[in-house]
Amino acid sequence: MKHFKFYSKADILSLTRIRRFETKLGERIASVKNPANFSESLLASPCKYVLVGIPEDIGVRANLGTGGADTAWLPFLHSFLNLQSNDFFSGEEMMLLGHFDFGDIKFLIDQNAYNQEEKVDAYRHAVNVIDEEVEKMLKEIAFAGKIPVVIGGGHNNAYPIIKGVAKGLFKAEKIQLAQINSINLDAQADFRPLEGRHSGNAFKYAEDEGFLGKYAIIGLHENYINQSVLMEIHENPFIQYITYEDIFIHERKNFIQAVAHATGFTEDSFTGIELDVDCIEKVLSSALTPSGISTLHARQYINFTATDCKTAYLFISEGACQLIDGRKDDSTGKLISYLVSDFIKAQTRVNN
Repeated sequence: MKHFKFYSKADILSLTRIRRFETKLGERIASVKNPANFSESLLASPCKYVLVGIPEDIGVRANLGTGGADTAWLPFLHSFLNLQSNDFFSGEEMMLLGHFDFGDIKFLIDQNAYNQEEKVDAYRHAVNVIDEEVEKMLKEIAFAGKIPVVIGGGHNNAYPIIKGVAKGLFKAEKIQLAQINSINLDAQADFRPLEGRHSGNAFKYAEDEGFLGKYAIIGLHENYINQSVLMEIHENPFIQYITYEDIFIHERKNFIQAVAHATGFTEDSFTGIELDVDCIEKVLSSALTPSGISTLHARQYINFTATDCKTAYLFISEGACQLIDGRKDDSTGKLISYLVSDFIKAQTRVNN
C-alpha cells in the first residue's frame, strides 16, 4: 500500500478535542493494531465498520471537472471525531484505518504535462493506479467481514470499491459470484463511455467487467444526462433510474417512495450505498448545484438505505471544502459527518 497512511491511536487523539465530563468519538474509535499486517488486525478486530479516506481529485480532473474533492477528508475527520460518544452512537463499533495520499502522482503530472489535453490523458492513466490500490484495500476489508465506510475523493472510486468489495465477499464465500448491487443518489449516472478512467464512468467500468449487478440511480438531473447514456440505461434491465424532475417537479413518486423502489430493486444481493454530494443543493463540490435535494433528504436517504439494504459499503463522494477556483465552505465536512453517523445509527438499530 504505497500511498496509504495508517492512523495510530495517537493520530486519532491529536484530532480530538478532549473535554472534561464528556467522551468524544475519537476517544472510542479504534485504530489498526499492526499496520505491517493490517489484514490480520482487521480479522481480529471486533469492530464492524472500517473508515477509510480517499482525498483525491485526480478522477475529477480526468473528467474535465473542477478540482477540490481532495479537501473534505480532514474537515470531515475534525467534525466526526469530535461528535459525542453516547447511547445513540458510541464509536466502539468503528475502526479508523487511515487515508490514501496520491499527491505525488498529481504533482508529477502537473509538473510534466505540456498542455491541458496531455494533462487529462495523464490523469486518466493515474486513475488506474488509484483503482489498483483502492481495490486491494477494500477487498481486505470486505474479506474480514467488515463494512467499509469510504469518504472521497472523486466518484471514480466507486469502481475499485465495487470491484474490491465484490472480490472480498466472494473470497469470504458470502456470495457465489464476485458481483454486488449499488444504489446511487446522484445528479449524474456516472455511466459515460469507456474512454479512460475518470469520475464520470465508474459504474460503466464496474458493469462492463461484471462486478456490478443491479444499479439503481435516484435523482438524475434531466438537463445533465447525454442522450446516448440515457438510452443505454433506459434499455438495460439491470439498471433502474428516476429523475429529480420525476420526484420533485412532476411528483410521480415522493422521495421516500423513490428510495424504497431502489432498495426493492437491489434487495437480492449485497448492495453498496452511494451518495454524490453534488446532488445536494448548494453544498460545495466540483459540480455544485443551485437546484438539488436538501440535506434532510440526503440524511433520510442514508437512514432508509442503511435500514433496508443488505449493506456492502457506504461511499460518500465529491464533497469539497475548497475548490481550485477559490470557492470555500468548511461546513461540507460537518455535513458528511452527519451522514456517516446517520448510517451507523441506522445499521445499529437494525442489528439490535
